[in-house]
Amino acid sequence: MAIEHACVQVARKPWGGADLHPWSSIDVSGDPVGELWFQRADKNAPIPGLLLKLLFTSEPLSIQVHPDDKFARSIGLPNGKTEAWYILSAAPGARVAVGLKQHLTPQELRASIGDGSIAGLTQWRPVAKGDIIFVPAGTIHAIGAGIVLAEIQQRSDTTFRLFDYGRHRELHEDSAVAVSNAGPAQTQSSPRCLTAARTILIESPHFVVERIDLQANSSWTLNADRETWALVIEGCARIGSISTSVGDAVFAEADRAGIEVGPDGMTCLIAYPGPNPIMALLQESGEQMTKSAGTSAVRSIKSKETIEVQT
Repeated sequence: MAIEHACVQVARKPWGGADLHPWSSIDVSGDPVGELWFQRADKNAPIPGLLLKLLFTSEPLSIQVHPDDKFARSIGLPNGKTEAWYILSAAPGARVAVGLKQHLTPQELRASIGDGSIAGLTQWRPVAKGDIIFVPAGTIHAIGAGIVLAEIQQRSDTTFRLFDYGRHRELHEDSAVAVSNAGPAQTQSSPRCLTAARTILIESPHFVVERIDLQANSSWTLNADRETWALVIEGCARIGSISTSVGDAVFAEADRAGIEVGPDGMTCLIAYPGPNPIMALLQESGEQMTKSAGTSAVRSIKSKETIEVQT
């Protein structure tokens, strides 16, 4: 049973950014920061199955692909990597690539990796704030420059690169060919309203992603019967005994917490294991709640700790 303010792990990347505001107040000095990984504050707690990140891009990321569960387990890994991106901000002309323009045979895919022509075969699309993009394992993809996004994914860091814009990092031709669905991306379902406050963005076997829009000065109860991540993207609120604002993330599991929304309202992303939405996840309260249910079991941790990871 837990309600925790997530701590942050910093990953520096060659394609990262130097300005993380308003999403983080972390001092960015030295190499650019590409990713912020949200982690449980309790270091001795079980590792969650999902990983929540923020990504900041000043250059395009590599063209890459991730394995599915079956392939990952065949090489001794616990699971593959399906992910979803929610666009928090995008510069004019910003774009992402998901899938290919045409179907390629394994031989054609291998040749395109070898000569670099894969860069011209990926299907790019413009993105804007509020877009949601689903990237199932096996989908060839890339993220362009000028984007800040929130990523929810299966907890895996297994990436096979097909093209890297001359950064001289290793390409993974054999593995990429083995795991890729080398064709156009599958059609993605549109977001749907579950209630006035809840919009389902992604439903998949691995996770569900929702956007929660709560009115100013309202009170709610969060019922987290399983691993649940919440990322504040607008406004502020008190979740249990944790004060949150833009860029803060909260982890909850097998617990309940009152949500007291601030004067400007609050919008957050919520993610939890799939395949179906939790109908009782969020309930409006008739009165202000000052503490979360089951106080003895609640961890109220406002951690400013950051961990540097050089990659």
